[in-house]
Amino acid sequence: MAITRRTLGGLAIGGSAAAALSACSGDGDGDGESSGGGEVVWALSGPWEAWNQTTASGNSSTGNQAMTPMMPLGQIGFDFDPDGNVIYDDAIFDGGPELVSEEPMQLQYTLKEGAQWSDGKPVRVEDFIFYWYSVSGNEEHANQEKAVPASTDWGSNVTSIEETEEGTILVTYREGYIDPEWAYTAGVYLPSHHAEENGFEDWQSDPEVMGDAIAWFNENLWDVVTGPYIPVDSKLGEYITYEINENYQGSVKPTIEKLTIQVIETLANEVTELRQGNIAGCWPNEFFIEELEKLDESDELEYEIFSGSIWAHLDFNTDNKFLSDVELRRAVYTVVDIADMADKSYPGTEIPWKGSHFFSEGLDNYVDYVGETTQGTGDADEARRILTDAGYTWDDDDKLLSPDGEQVVFNFRFGNESDLSRLTGDLLQSYLVEIGIDLELSGYSNDDFIPVLTGSEFDWMSFVWVGNPAFTVAPTQFFRSDSNSNFGSYNSPELDEAVDKVRTTFDIDEAAAYANEAGAIATSQAYVLPLWDRPQSIIYNTNLLSGVAANRNSQSGPLFNVREWKYA
Repeated sequence: MAITRRTLGGLAIGGSAAAALSACSGDGDGDGESSGGGEVVWALSGPWEAWNQTTASGNSSTGNQAMTPMMPLGQIGFDFDPDGNVIYDDAIFDGGPELVSEEPMQLQYTLKEGAQWSDGKPVRVEDFIFYWYSVSGNEEHANQEKAVPASTDWGSNVTSIEETEEGTILVTYREGYIDPEWAYTAGVYLPSHHAEENGFEDWQSDPEVMGDAIAWFNENLWDVVTGPYIPVDSKLGEYITYEINENYQGSVKPTIEKLTIQVIETLANEVTELRQGNIAGCWPNEFFIEELEKLDESDELEYEIFSGSIWAHLDFNTDNKFLSDVELRRAVYTVVDIADMADKSYPGTEIPWKGSHFFSEGLDNYVDYVGETTQGTGDADEARRILTDAGYTWDDDDKLLSPDGEQVVFNFRFGNESDLSRLTGDLLQSYLVEIGIDLELSGYSNDDFIPVLTGSEFDWMSFVWVGNPAFTVAPTQFFRSDSNSNFGSYNSPELDEAVDKVRTTFDIDEAAAYANEAGAIATSQAYVLPLWDRPQSIIYNTNLLSGVAANRNSQSGPLFNVREWKYA
């Protein structure tokens, strides 16, 4: 049948009128209690590799979603609501941080009276220190071969954390350090006393013990939490079953008696399981209108389509002998036709152009610096001109030869289990034929995604970053030469200098301008090409679950307000 073309937005679509969606306001009667019960299964679209999200292997979107019910809000105590407003975990904090000094930068946190873990032990300053040591990158804090932090951007700049008076935590940063997004910080994640109870008593004084503690949390799911739910059963990468945390201190009390987060891969399977009543909902990582429209057949099934902050991009590995040449990279990105890719990847849905690595079209600080180049245009003639000017030639079979006369070959890694990833590979292969490159397609399994990415076992690859309204960490994370997330090994002193400027001001608009300058430099060097903000959906059964809200601003997606969900 004909597919109606839809523009992404906040429209809820389904066989019946859209259910009211709640945000993070209180629910129930005056004391926060409300009736509930029942068992709910929420589907997760992919596996996760490890438990501890401070580590490179544990830092994944799926792992974050799977563990959201047990964690502090937003993982470490703050998150963003659907309108982009920052919200703080009122089970732990009495409001947001206070900037008490600019030089050195000092932030003060006030703990909520009675803030405690699920075993009744109080949240304490050591919990902040444990998180800091996990992500400081400092060998004096933890053996880094064991800690393997996903990012050290925050932790490496902290010089001390102390409790200045009962319930008041002061975080001091190194001289000269500035964070224009200081309000978007917290720092409670793992229970330090639980580490001590499991044999790591000397974590604060012995880096080897701290490294062992981090690794232990990475390999074992802990059941001492501050979140609304406690894990009672689990299997790594497959499922977690939760029950209510009776010691939860948040203002909105959880009510679902048994909540299971379970991996079900592919949208087709997720839609089938929802239609059969086996799951209550899902935040799919695939988007096919024809699959979503199957839910129109049942009044109780809803789907909401929105443009999310999960953005797709193409990344080169500059360690490849051919792709180390910027002119080849520019030519390849020029022959890539983003509009054609979007049409074929998401038929029936208009995909906005994404000309920035940090902001989406329509936001105040959005600058389309990619659009100022030929990258993403699909212009094969211009791509050939770039190559000719750089000394490339073609043989009698129209195969591209490097200036040294060697045939240019490299691979594109794609996910075997993803139809979209396979399609991306096929399209890129067809574009590169136009400039004489036989692109090799090399698949990997879902289980191998993290090793392939973090091990830089690719020449060319497409994956997604899950973002939120905070942006000042991203330039360093994506592009700095010493970043653990610079998977393509790009090393540019000019770009390092540019990204370092983002955090030289307390003025958020000035910081955004610096971020755009860095993005423009990265674009001129043809390292990472933004494709689009991935269209997203949430699907759910209104007869099984209420309170579900789409949230493009949280890395937890609709699970951001899981404490408000109710068994319908």
